[in-house]
Amino acid sequence: MSDLAFGIDIGGSGIKGAPVDLVAGEYADKRTRIPTPQPSTPQAVADVLAKLVDTYQLSDDVPIGVAFPAPMQHGVVRSMANLDQSWTGVDLPALVQRATGRHAVAVNDADAAGVGEVRYGAARDADGVVLVATLGTGIGSALVVDGVLVPNTELGHLEIDGHDAESRAADSAREREDLSWDEWAERLQRYFGVVEDLLSPDLIVVGGGVSKHHEKYLPSLHLRAPIVPAQLRNAAGIVGAAALAAGR
Repeated sequence: MSDLAFGIDIGGSGIKGAPVDLVAGEYADKRTRIPTPQPSTPQAVADVLAKLVDTYQLSDDVPIGVAFPAPMQHGVVRSMANLDQSWTGVDLPALVQRATGRHAVAVNDADAAGVGEVRYGAARDADGVVLVATLGTGIGSALVVDGVLVPNTELGHLEIDGHDAESRAADSAREREDLSWDEWAERLQRYFGVVEDLLSPDLIVVGGGVSKHHEKYLPSLHLRAPIVPAQLRNAAGIVGAAALAAGR
């Protein structure tokens, strides 16, 4: 089994990719970013993916893992918010395989980041149930049980106290409402408390850009499970998608 795979993270403004060393869990070469085409139709994005892969000299057996910003079921896009609406119903692995000639796997971007943290990051030594939550514009979630991803959890959309959870507890809500760190921590306490009652995780990992400020809010949270900041940061999606593509 090769120790190299190629990871891609598709976003609304940029498409990023890099070869990943699957032993170390880090980039094997410099990451490349190409602006997301407008309109961001499946074929236009597929053309960018092919260009991205061709940037590197990779052997034909290197697989591709794609982190994608939408709910997915067995690689098929269920609905679309951040890219062109024509993505709904697209079989993404098949599209990538046609564009690149390589075996491909595609998962939701939060799931990819969660797998990255479990394989190589903050949860790499954890057993049992691990919840990885990414706090940003919304709340992404990944649930990994004994090392196996339970895909498409979408726990940011739980209804809590009559609200869609991410509308009050995402980092965007903190910024929009100009909340202090303590005020935001109260909302996170409520959110993670409900999730903990539902799932009883053994470890909670908090990712997203705001994780770099973890000392300002995580110590205020009091949960049964340990709650820790993510370690891979922006590399998590690419690394996790690559690991899944290689069957790691």
